[in-house]
Amino acid sequence: MASAACTAVDDDCTRHPYSSNTSETDHQESRRKRRKATRHRLELSSKSSLLGVTSLFALGVISCGTMHRGLSFSFSRSPSMGVKHSIAIHRSASRSPLSTTRCLAKCKFPTATATATKTSLFSTTSTHLSNSYDVVVIGGGHAGTEAATASARTGARTLLLTQKTSTLGELSCNPSIGGIGKGHLVREIDALQGVMGEVADASGIHFRMLNRRKGPAVRGPRGQMDRDLYKTHMQGVLLGDSERGLDKYDNLDVLEASAEDLLLEEGEGIDSLAPLADPTQNAVAASSSSSSGEEQRLRTAKALSSTAATAPHRRARIRGVLAIDPSTGSRLEIESSAVVLTTGTFLRGVLMIGRERYSGGRHLRDSEEVEPPSIGLALTLERFGFPLGRLKTGTPARLDGRTIDWDGCKIQPSERPAQPFSHVRQSRGEEPPMAAVGRLIDCYQTATNEATHKLVTDFAHLLPEYDGMDGKGNGPRYCPSIYKKVERFAERKSHNSFLEPEGLNTHIVYPNGMSGPYPEEIQLQIFRTMKGLEKVEIIRPGYDVEYDFVNPRVLTHTLETKAIAGLYLAGQICGTTGYEEAGAQGIVAGVNAGRAAGAASRGEEAPEPFVLGRDEAYIGVLIDDLVTKGTLEPYRMFTSRAEYRISLRADNADLRLTRKGAEYGLVTDPERLAALDMRETMITDNVERLRKFKLFVTEWAARGGSDIMGGDAMNRPGRESHKKSAEEVLGMPHVTLRDVEDVMAAVHREQKMQQTHHSEHQQHLQSDNEDEAPNNDDESEQSFIPTPSSVYDTVEASVKYKSYVVRQEKDIESWRKAQGARIPPNIIYDHSIMPTFSKEEIEKLNRYKPTTFAEASQISGLTPQSLVYLYHHVMKLNKESKRKSQSVDGSLATADGTV
Repeated sequence: MASAACTAVDDDCTRHPYSSNTSETDHQESRRKRRKATRHRLELSSKSSLLGVTSLFALGVISCGTMHRGLSFSFSRSPSMGVKHSIAIHRSASRSPLSTTRCLAKCKFPTATATATKTSLFSTTSTHLSNSYDVVVIGGGHAGTEAATASARTGARTLLLTQKTSTLGELSCNPSIGGIGKGHLVREIDALQGVMGEVADASGIHFRMLNRRKGPAVRGPRGQMDRDLYKTHMQGVLLGDSERGLDKYDNLDVLEASAEDLLLEEGEGIDSLAPLADPTQNAVAASSSSSSGEEQRLRTAKALSSTAATAPHRRARIRGVLAIDPSTGSRLEIESSAVVLTTGTFLRGVLMIGRERYSGGRHLRDSEEVEPPSIGLALTLERFGFPLGRLKTGTPARLDGRTIDWDGCKIQPSERPAQPFSHVRQSRGEEPPMAAVGRLIDCYQTATNEATHKLVTDFAHLLPEYDGMDGKGNGPRYCPSIYKKVERFAERKSHNSFLEPEGLNTHIVYPNGMSGPYPEEIQLQIFRTMKGLEKVEIIRPGYDVEYDFVNPRVLTHTLETKAIAGLYLAGQICGTTGYEEAGAQGIVAGVNAGRAAGAASRGEEAPEPFVLGRDEAYIGVLIDDLVTKGTLEPYRMFTSRAEYRISLRADNADLRLTRKGAEYGLVTDPERLAALDMRETMITDNVERLRKFKLFVTEWAARGGSDIMGGDAMNRPGRESHKKSAEEVLGMPHVTLRDVEDVMAAVHREQKMQQTHHSEHQQHLQSDNEDEAPNNDDESEQSFIPTPSSVYDTVEASVKYKSYVVRQEKDIESWRKAQGARIPPNIIYDHSIMPTFSKEEIEKLNRYKPTTFAEASQISGLTPQSLVYLYHHVMKLNKESKRKSQSVDGSLATADGTV
């Protein structure tokens, strides 16, 4: 067994104590303790549920007739908990709704628990906090932190409400940020001055660019995080850190309390306390405007996101949040005119391992303790008719790296130089900090096999029974459990798993791709069938969580709800999965809530909505997909979801978004704006240099190699008199910017040598005339400077993709014109006919059978590229059908003539 899983790049540091110094007896004792903890888990998790539910009942939040869909409460004596009763949430046998109030009414609660007291924030928290804010953000996850900081940057007085400040910045599942599609979102968040990219850079210990062998449009930056560093850096950004000289975030307070419910003022069509203006002044006029394309779509989205447009749907408005101080049980009423709700997996969350079910939003890291679910908020959303559904997600077991045979696994080193997520850091030419000091780690790869799959199938009957999808659970299609992988891809003999250390100073390893909430003993058996894991031990078993979400079609493009003015939703509550998708929604919800509430507080006119178009950002694609198509399963971002993906690259996110962010008060950092100016200038100058530099095509071929520079066609007779610019040559398929600049540098050196020789000759001729010295200031005298790394990818992509962008626009425009066209009812949707379609797309087309392309475009999960492919396929079928019809008519006419 290798003594270390992860080594530093400089080979001087082994920060993972992976030498096998734990015995089998130690691990048996750990498993015994976990089994003991399991027996008490319902009581441990239910204590806080009891306090929350009884407080809601006492406060009148839960009223008679309130139904808790699919779940029931049961009570039992639990003297060890220090209270008279414990509460557990479980599914009723009949799955019929049970009145929570009726159940509670049968039980007598301790007086101290049932009596709630209204308390000022000043009595329970530090004196700098207030009882009134412009915006309150509920939840301190990735959506919540981005929403809170975005709101604060607009100048709005913002409060971030979280159950535990110690969990701010927690990476609940995978210790990584970015990836295909997701990396684009992180870069866009950073371009809008979000906090995720900077924190990821500061905490990253392994970096890779995914899809590097493919085109720039689909490359996705990904970083492996040190969990402790990520949390520490995020908390430093939000709360401040005197040791590192960090002040707390401007305009942002953080309060540790449990958000139990919303404070509302009800009324049909009631005015909003934080209105957003209609920039077109007339939504109907905007829809019928003569403009076309994405500009029209964006204007319409803004108009329909305005307060005036949502008035017919409005039933209430936000006036604040009801919270409970966890240390005293006291009630806190916090006034605000906007609330951003980012509940993650906490909305009536239920945790599951095997057949065991217990209430909670998630497990605390390295602990059997669970964080309690949010019940009151779910009941309020249900009361106002929000379309609630159940989704699930899972996290795999954590492994003891000291028990892994690393030599049996395939190494995956970090890339060097490591590319940062931060545009400011990139403009400085800096690597992420851990890369700069050589403290990067290696990850490893293993795989399942037939023995693994047999266990996965044999013990499937021990998996949880879920509320969603008739007990099967509605989990992420593109991050499935190991059981779902084996079930869906029965023909495959193995599935990869990536072993990712969780930090520099821990032996805990995250087995990416191996979630599966089997009983712990079965999880261990499954892992031990895999190469390198034959003697592995589990530190913490994997589990699933099932939770409520709101179908996002009830939201506007600002993520404000139509039914409750001033209430914004972001993150998993909107049906998405992933840190990056959550952060992207958080920044949009936060900026709109902050702009609207801040303007109202200052007595200013209502601002226009901040909405991103599908041609501007993946964030725009994400939100447009959610609010126009909705989702019935966890939504994950992919580059294929964007019809403008050639233009929406990770390398140019700042060019697309930073200036717009500044216009809306979201980007306030002078260094970021200066970095943008510098990058724009450098890109323009380097592209112009490529455009001006020209050689004969035969010389390009001779200097750069005919196999790269156009092949044999470059040496055809007559081509010696034809010139091409470096820009034109770079546009060829296999030519890189480095190839072109190598030729340019060689030519420059030769010219410089010739000029030097000529200058020396001139000096010799003019040696008698001291007044005439040679001129060395000519530009040609300067050394050739290659395109800097900070703009290299953007310069290369902008040149290579120029013609593709034009073609992209034509395809999209032709598709728009075809939306009214009909789809034949007898069309066959099959991979043999449509090989580029995903399994999801084939499945949904066969399920919904759209009759027009407009209907097809509203199916969630059907990508723009596939819609264009389907359009061309149908047009081809129609032409063939027409040709056959004409052929038959011609045959009949000939037959009639003969007769």
